[in-house]
Amino acid sequence: MTRKKPEILAPAGSMETLVAALRSGADAVYVGGKKFSARNGAVNFTLEELAQAADMCHLYGARLYLAVNTIIADSEAQEFCEYIKSAASLGIDAFIVQDLGAAMLIRKCVPNAVLHGSTQMTVHTTMGARLLRDMNFSRVVPARELEKGTVEKICNTGIEVEIFVHGALCMSVSGQCYMSAVIGSRSANRGCCGQACRLPFSACGNKNNAALSLKDLSLIPIISEAEKIGVDSLKIEGRMKRPEYAASAVNALVQALDGQNPDMQLLRGIFSRSGFTDGYFTGRRHDMFGVRQREDVIAAQSLIPKIHELYRCERKVRTVDFHVIIKSHEPVRITASCGGFTEAVTADPPEKAINRPTDLQMVEKQLSRLGDTVFSLGSVTAEIDDGLILTAGRINELRRLLIEKLSGRIISEARHKYSITDFSPHINKAKAASGVKSLPIRTICRTDEQVRAAADLSELVIVPHELLLERDYDDIPKEKIMISPPRFIVSEEKLCRELSLLREKGYSHLLCHTLDSAAVGRDLKFTLHGSFSLNIYNSYSAEYLKSLGFADFIVSFEARTSQIHGLSADIPMGAVIYGRLPLMLTRCCPIKNEVGCGKCGGFITDRTGRNFPVKCTPDYAEILNSDTLYMFDKTDLTDYISFGVVMLSSENAAQAADAINGIKPSAPITRGLYYRGI
Repeated sequence: MTRKKPEILAPAGSMETLVAALRSGADAVYVGGKKFSARNGAVNFTLEELAQAADMCHLYGARLYLAVNTIIADSEAQEFCEYIKSAASLGIDAFIVQDLGAAMLIRKCVPNAVLHGSTQMTVHTTMGARLLRDMNFSRVVPARELEKGTVEKICNTGIEVEIFVHGALCMSVSGQCYMSAVIGSRSANRGCCGQACRLPFSACGNKNNAALSLKDLSLIPIISEAEKIGVDSLKIEGRMKRPEYAASAVNALVQALDGQNPDMQLLRGIFSRSGFTDGYFTGRRHDMFGVRQREDVIAAQSLIPKIHELYRCERKVRTVDFHVIIKSHEPVRITASCGGFTEAVTADPPEKAINRPTDLQMVEKQLSRLGDTVFSLGSVTAEIDDGLILTAGRINELRRLLIEKLSGRIISEARHKYSITDFSPHINKAKAASGVKSLPIRTICRTDEQVRAAADLSELVIVPHELLLERDYDDIPKEKIMISPPRFIVSEEKLCRELSLLREKGYSHLLCHTLDSAAVGRDLKFTLHGSFSLNIYNSYSAEYLKSLGFADFIVSFEARTSQIHGLSADIPMGAVIYGRLPLMLTRCCPIKNEVGCGKCGGFITDRTGRNFPVKCTPDYAEILNSDTLYMFDKTDLTDYISFGVVMLSSENAAQAADAINGIKPSAPITRGLYYRGI
């Protein structure tokens, strides 16, 4: 069986960029609206512009996907639902979603909506992809940090797979970056990333280093490998980029898929950061860091006129055949046929010719003038009586009218038809304080010493799964231990074996960082507990977790205390009340890249001199906040949650005990985002 070519999916942050992408050869375009889009910094589209964009895409035979891929607050639910209904009525081909609650609301508003799981969902295993498929998502955009072999396995799970093949790379795994939010109240999960990672950071005190800035991604030179493993959609990053960027990347992909060698120097000149990398996909992660250089900017300026030529004219994507009837004493009739669609126009009967009568050659000449349309001329047939005339102006007028009718028919037939309900979300009321005098504490540990210290002081001790494999904790009741699997799963087969072994030993609680670990936990009959990294920010997401079988969850630490008061799902909720908040989850260690593991000091430093601890595992690193979150004394949070979460990092036994007992640390503290918000 011959595979069809994968879709070329282009970004568009404005109408001009959408036109450039379509004229350059895009099969689909993804855009954002004025709200609920993970690229609030782009121009983005009004509803009126979305209608135009959808019609334009459908006329080209392309698809339009709407990114509604931010986490939403309960207070936005009504507006979100109205927006989704309006967008669906325009015939948007799919909605790109991160928030589980947003997905639930879309389904209630538009039961047959097509949902794509955003890369912000951090799905990165076959079991996670299957769970998403079972949740009625039609497509997954896996984490960008995956190697080709894992992507290939996900391609065989029965869900469409879309991967990023060109554009900027975040240092952090998507959906797991809180740096911009915690440092500057600009949340990536809310579409307002301030790109703090592009600022100076260093592992050796060099204020000119950019230890968190990766090169741009490009798989275009090896795109045949993605095509061979069955990827359905090739996604270009860049909704905040210029039209020339989208046009050049789309054109290069078209060439590469046709077996040609695209001009990578031109692409680098248009935009790159010290060139390109394919490190995640190929597994070659040794040269992935880079910054935007002055010469890159200068090169782009000189190339822009050349790129304009790629999209200056309409791209001919449809062939139209005409049949003309010009008979004496009968109305003139011209019929146009294209791709199974037929439209006709009529006009008053022709007049007798005084000089040169109308013939097939003259009719064909006028009907061929299709330069400002997506149509090219196919065949022209005619039934023309002798001695009659139909002026060139009349033929041109009829041609324009006919192309307009044909275009409208094509657009109408291509427009996605949805069932739209009258659903309206309920409005949550702030709940009363629980009145619990002693808040149960769950402690996230990293070391054996911390586990021992936490055992008698915590309701549940959350222990890395590899620590449970290495050591016996027979003196701690199994029901008091919760397993924490890796936040990023590199080998799900290995993890399944190891978690199965721990399940057999009697451990029954599993902290689920993403849908991937939830899928494994469901399969092995663990009691599921939701981690902060699921980004539960509204009542609807909490309800969704309950429907998936979760026992409880840790609310997103990006939520304000006032928002937490209003969360009303019938599932217990906890919150982080102590610890260094994790700012990034990254597959590339910034310290290893800059100074090597042998000179690791355990932290990186920003331009203000603040130190950010880096905690490494064999497969990923976590960058922690410089200050320690402390909320034990804030009853406007602790009185409204079912349990508090203490996150330990480098604490010894005594320090761990103090933390769990709520003793305020002597080091600088922060209240996080609970009052500042995002």
